Parts: sequence; C-alpha cells; structure tokens
Amino acid sequence: MSEYKAMLRFARISPQKTRLVANTVRGKDINQTVATLTFLNKKPAKVLLKLINSAVANATDIDDGIDVDSLYLKEIQVDEGKPWKRGLARARGRMTPLLKRTSHVRVVLAIKN
Repeated sequence: MSEYKAMLRFARISPQKTRLVANTVRGKDINQTVATLTFLNKKPAKVLLKLINSAVANATDIDDGIDVDSLYLKEIQVDEGKPWKRGLARARGRMTPLLKRTSHVRVVLAIKN
C-alpha cells in the first residue's frame, strides 16, 4: 500500500488550535478535505490546506499515473514544537514571559481500496 507524506515544522500556530481543525478533516477523502478547509474560517485551515496540497503534489510526483480522487487522509498528526520565548512589558520596568507556541504537523495520504 502506497503512502505519501508531507511535513511542516515550526509552524507559528498553537498546536491546540491546529488539532481542532485537524480533527475535522481526519480520515476524509482529499476532495472533501480540500472543500472543508477552503471554507473553514480558522487560521490553521489555510496552513493545513497548503500542507495537504503539498502531500498531493508529492504523490503525483512519485507516481505519474495516480488518480488523485482515490487518495484519502490516512493520518494527520499535530505535535508541539519549541515555543518562542518573548516578554510583555509590565509596570515598574518588569517583564511577563510570553510563549509563542509552534506546531509540527505531519500528513500521510493513502490510496482507498
């Protein structure tokens, strides 16, 4: 069984918010996934759409005769990346730490039987 992968590391999006969008498209057909992500009004939807299009491009690059409509989203995994450490200026010259979270996203496509 052929699998086609794409990976995005250090995406400047919170993993918690990205997982919410990833859970809505997990296990769906490619056409249904693209349609869902296109009209979903969330920031991670654009990033995931670009990543899934990259995985489809990887599949067509590896196998020239592949039918794109036969692909489905077998696995989508969102992990936490290293956060950016920043500070927020507060009263009396002090700083409050801010963590700008990043995500690692891994997509695996497979052919339907």
